Amino acid sequence: MTKTRLIALLHLLAALAFAIAGPLLAPDFRGYDPNAFPIPQGDAPVGPAGYAFSIWGVIYLWLIVSAAVGLKRHDAPDWAPMRPPLILALVIGTPWLTIATMNPVIATGMIFLMLGCAMLAMVRAPVLDPWLARAPTALFAGWLTAASFASLGYIGAGYGVVFNDVGWAYLCLIGALIVAIYGTRLRPDAPLYPFGTAWALIAIVVKNWGSEWGVAALAGLGAVLLLFLSFKTLKRQNTPA
Repeated sequence: MTKTRLIALLHLLAALAFAIAGPLLAPDFRGYDPNAFPIPQGDAPVGPAGYAFSIWGVIYLWLIVSAAVGLKRHDAPDWAPMRPPLILALVIGTPWLTIATMNPVIATGMIFLMLGCAMLAMVRAPVLDPWLARAPTALFAGWLTAASFASLGYIGAGYGVVFNDVGWAYLCLIGALIVAIYGTRLRPDAPLYPFGTAWALIAIVVKNWGSEWGVAALAGLGAVLLLFLSFKTLKRQNTPA
């Protein structure tokens, strides 16, 4: 077995483990235990509405399909740079749900590592095969951008660091937007990256509608901006040269 085939096989195995083993190890995970923090976080405004997590079904399946196609194209030189950071992100992510049920602080550090690896994989994704390599990786990174800052918001508010839960929601929304805009500039041909973050922000609007209007407004403005960037990219890609 050649080195490129072996790495492509590891990519597929990592994607399968991430999608199958992770949820099996923590099938009842519904977010951090509110009582895992000195200040319970039962309904923190930084978290999205529960329906938003359905995007994981799409991410899991798409990453597996991408890895399977990548195994067939194991010798394609433009796929090779993406694989190491993506494999690392998937390996870190496989036990994440289990660790999140036990130690949210460690889980927060892990999800930021996942985000960094996923963004690097997105940047390195091939120009060709946009819907089989770049798109699933970008969607994965986009969701992680929002999820990592939401996790940070839970930690900050849960341990009473400077701000309350509303203050941490504002701070983390701004942080997620800055990273999302930066990531979009890094890979302006990956419309699903800003879309993935916008999906989470819309769910934060839904959760805070009627209660924390300021948080809902900031998340809504961020979602509109990111959706604009996403559709602008799609339009540019579909316009004949």
